[in-house]
Amino acid sequence: MRTITIAARKGGVGKTTLATHLSVIAAEGSKPVLLFDTDPQRSLAWWWQLRATDTPALVECEARELATILPAAQGEGVAFAIIDTPPHAENSISEAMRAADIVLVPTRPGPFDLAAVATTLDLAQRVGKTPLAIINHAPPRTGASEPAIVAEARETLTKMGATVAEAVVSQRVAMSHAVIGGQTVNEYEPEGRAAAEMLALWREVQGWLQR
Repeated sequence: MRTITIAARKGGVGKTTLATHLSVIAAEGSKPVLLFDTDPQRSLAWWWQLRATDTPALVECEARELATILPAAQGEGVAFAIIDTPPHAENSISEAMRAADIVLVPTRPGPFDLAAVATTLDLAQRVGKTPLAIINHAPPRTGASEPAIVAEARETLTKMGATVAEAVVSQRVAMSHAVIGGQTVNEYEPEGRAAAEMLALWREVQGWLQR
């Protein structure tokens, strides 16, 4: 079993959206995937209740319970565990990070978001994890080059000492339509650009997990 924790000390950066999308892609081919909603707001559970299917499975719990639940999940043959975390709650985030094989840290490319992400990167390193920063909610690419704000965000994160994912997740209308219907863009618009970006991110995450 591989465990993926998605964490950010700042709210509104897309943790839950990434958790929903990566879990559905990971479940393709009938692989057992277990989502963990450790955020008291229970946004992930809200999305899951809207779905027409019970795949991937969902557990609502506190982060301190992960140490007990994850070994049981592995014993039952779960292939991927994906943990959504609350913002601000350092102890909960730390617990979820410690349980992870990889920690994903999403951030918007704006200056205030980039300033805030440093605390999450530092927390991951303090618990012995090398985080993978993901630029999320970015302006869509319109040409061969990344939008200037994305290139600047990548440079800023690199200067912070972060490893930055090559895949970038853009802000697209299809994402909102999909999530409000209990879907992902890969289900709602499988041939669309948003779906292609999520697939690219998942392949990159898989590559890190195989290292």
